Amino acid sequence: MPKMKTNRGAAKRFRKTASGGFKRGQSHLRHILTKKSSKRKRHLGSTEQVHEADQRAVRRMLPFV
Repeated sequence: MPKMKTNRGAAKRFRKTASGGFKRGQSHLRHILTKKSSKRKRHLGSTEQVHEADQRAVRRMLPFV
């Protein structure tokens, strides 16, 4: 059986929390920022929890985390 490998793209995007969940950054903060309000940009800078329905997929991509 071949070695299990970590999905490197996922490893750069997700971090495991102490309670066993995953946190992620938010998208839409790279370009075309002039039309977005300050409040919207400020909230996009914060982190979010990965939704419960997606946690299984993230866990499979990160077997050693």
